[in-house]
Amino acid sequence: MERDPCVFCKIAAEALPAYVVYRDGDFVAFLDSHPLFPGHVLLAPRKHYETVTDLPLHLAGPAMGLIQVLAKAVEAAVDAEGTFIAINNHVSQTVPHLHIHVVPRRRRDGLKGFFWPRQNYTDDDAREAVRDAIEREVQKLLV
Repeated sequence: MERDPCVFCKIAAEALPAYVVYRDGDFVAFLDSHPLFPGHVLLAPRKHYETVTDLPLHLAGPAMGLIQVLAKAVEAAVDAEGTFIAINNHVSQTVPHLHIHVVPRRRRDGLKGFFWPRQNYTDDDAREAVRDAIEREVQKLLV
C-alpha cells in the first residue's frame, strides 16, 4: 500500500496551497504556517528527502546558495537585523521532509540562542576524545 505524500511533497507538487516565495525545478520556499516571527521561510527540496544526510551532494551547494538568497531577501523584506538558519534531523522535525528554516531576527526579539540547555565537556580530555572520534568518522566518510 502506497503512503500519502507528505505535506511538503504536496506543496512542492502544487497539490496543496502555500505562500510560496520561490520555486524552481529542485526546490520550493514558502512561509512557515506556524512562524516564529513573520517572514519565517522554509526551503525544501521538491523531491522527498527526509534529512540533510539524505540530500544528494549535487543538491547541497544549490540549497546553500538559495539559503543565502533567502536570508538576504527575508532580512530586506521584513526589515530584520539578521536571520537564524536551522535544520532539524529527526528530532524536532515536525514534517519528515528536509526543510531549512530562515527565521528573521532582531535584537531582544525574545528568541534565546539555542532552544536547549548547553552541556559542557567534563574536561579537556573528554573534549579531545569527542573531537578525535568525529575526525575519524569524517575521514571514513570522505574515502
